[in-house]
This record gives sequence, structure tokens and C-alpha cells, in this order.
Amino acid sequence: MSAVPRSEKPAGRFRRMLDRLSTSQEDLESEELREDTATEGCVRIGDCHDRQVVTVTGTLRTVTLRPRAGVPALEAELFDGSAALDVVWLGRRSIVGIEPGRKLIASGRISMSRGRRVLFNPKYELRPLGRE
Repeated sequence: MSAVPRSEKPAGRFRRMLDRLSTSQEDLESEELREDTATEGCVRIGDCHDRQVVTVTGTLRTVTLRPRAGVPALEAELFDGSAALDVVWLGRRSIVGIEPGRKLIASGRISMSRGRRVLFNPKYELRPLGRE
């Protein structure tokens, strides 16, 4: 038996296929999102801190209309495989293309609200639907 742990050994084609088959769909999607973050040159949401200016990317999990202080606010949860953050557009009831399952890149200053990361009124870019 070798002293090198399995995770540090170079994986053969069969081992990678076996690992992929035994991994849950959610884990596979999270890994793909983490790879997208690195490819796009964005910051991982899990590494973001309060008051930091960031560019993040991920998939919208939920989109809801929730008033804040009497003003309509469109809220979406963005997930990148490492963590989630809330993206909030104040004064908006809807935005064309902002829907669950859509990928986007968002830029702005992170703030913390009730222990969650939030981006208010970010600059954003919708990613194309399907494969590029």
C-alpha cells in the first residue's frame, strides 16, 4: 500500500469516470460553477468580505419580489458553487432575463445583511442560454 492518499494520486480515466458516476448531480453542478468562476476571472462568493468591490458569477437559484422599506425590490439568489449571495435591484418589479436558472456576472460592493452577503443594484451581464 502506498503512503500517498487517494486524493493526491493521479486519477486514471476509469477512476475519474467512477468518481463522476458516484457523485450527486448537485455536487457536479457546483464543481462546474466553481470552474466557470475561475474561467471568467471572478472572485468566489465564499471568499468575498463585507465592503469589498467584487465581480462574481454564478447561477440564479431564486428570484422574488420583496418590498424593502416600502419600495419594490427584485431579489435573486446567486450561487457559484462555493456560497450564495443575494442580488437586489431596488425600485424594480422585474427585469427581462432575470429568472431562475440563468447565469450572470455581477459587479458591485458586497454588504452584509442579517449574516448574508448582498449586492445592491449591481452592474450585471446575462450569460447566453445553453452552451457557448
